[in-house]
Amino acid sequence: MEKPIERIRLSQTAKDQLTRLKRNTKIDQWNILCRWGFCRSLAEPTIPSPVPIPADSNVELSWQVFGGDMADIFLIALKQRCYQDGLGTDPETLSKQFRLHLHRGIGYLTGDANVKKIEDLLALSFLMS
Repeated sequence: MEKPIERIRLSQTAKDQLTRLKRNTKIDQWNILCRWGFCRSLAEPTIPSPVPIPADSNVELSWQVFGGDMADIFLIALKQRCYQDGLGTDPETLSKQFRLHLHRGIGYLTGDANVKKIEDLLALSFLMS
């Protein structure tokens, strides 16, 4: 399956937020936390605000590292969400929406005062379903 984006460089803000999440949850891998953030954003009914997001950190992930064995499932979820939101599923739209969902979701996880350990992320998954 095609990739919506080859590589993504996170914003410095997202890097700082992920660092805080890593410390709280003890999850060491950026990609796992990014997956949680992406899914958290997809669970929101609203479309992410189309704000410019700088790629100003030194954290960069390839699509394959982000998605791992579930990369195709994440792509299908992204396409479905874009379709539901009345957006296209062309490569440019998918890339932009992936970036917006990823950063919004990381922000939501960091801003959630209830996420203090890995078990709190698991509890969130029940709320998102």
